[in-house]
Amino acid sequence: MHPIALQLGSLTIHWYGVMIALAFLTGLWTATRRARRDNIPGDKIADVTFWLMAGAIVGARAVYVATYWQAEFAEQPWTEIFMVQHGGLVFYGGLIGAVFAAGLYVRWKRLPLWKVADVLAPSIALGSIFGRVGCLLNGCCYGRVCSLRWAIRFPNQSAAWLQQFQQGLVGKSDPSLPVHPTEIYDALLNLVLYLGLAWLFRRKKRDGQVFAAYLMGYAVTRSFVECFRGDYPANHIHGGLTPAQLVSIPIFIAGLALFALLPRRPVLKRG
Repeated sequence: MHPIALQLGSLTIHWYGVMIALAFLTGLWTATRRARRDNIPGDKIADVTFWLMAGAIVGARAVYVATYWQAEFAEQPWTEIFMVQHGGLVFYGGLIGAVFAAGLYVRWKRLPLWKVADVLAPSIALGSIFGRVGCLLNGCCYGRVCSLRWAIRFPNQSAAWLQQFQQGLVGKSDPSLPVHPTEIYDALLNLVLYLGLAWLFRRKKRDGQVFAAYLMGYAVTRSFVECFRGDYPANHIHGGLTPAQLVSIPIFIAGLALFALLPRRPVLKRG
């Protein structure tokens, strides 16, 4: 855990913000290269990516603030709502915001919806890798206590330590107990998902297949990682499921339905 990347006088640059920027840049670069295969101008993808990123940040932050309002924001200055660099983004809120914003732009510019979605899907998975590294450096999204050899400890005063201290599990001068490195689990699974989607993009039979596969793949991988998360308050668990697992169910169904209902028109190969 090392949340601050650089301190320049009164300006503090957080690693979480740096990782979000890297996610944006790598996603844009890979999506632009992929767009050439589907004969979509790179500048159009750059514009869509900007809208997607803006929608993702707004959606992810809005859901996080709404979810943790009482615990983290009710007694803080109202400006804390906008301090994204401190951490606090909910991926599924970001996904909904990104789809809405990018969909509006695609409709406005009359771009091929499913082609654009396929171009962007692998890059979203790639960007999520950097996002989870940012979570690790920020000390959020940590796992449950465990005794595995690859378990990690967070430092004193971290979020994981504070939760365990309040439960009487650690002392005032101790680091946290070893926990599952759920941020690393998620990053590695997103890497696998990215490679799989990139492979599928080169072999897809219908436009929209890659995006549908992303919805299903991420719902499954995220739900798996959630089994090891330890940062949720007890009142956020419903029926033994975390909020992300509950949202994963309709997301997976949406991906499955999209995959089944996509037009059967074959993909036109370039050249």
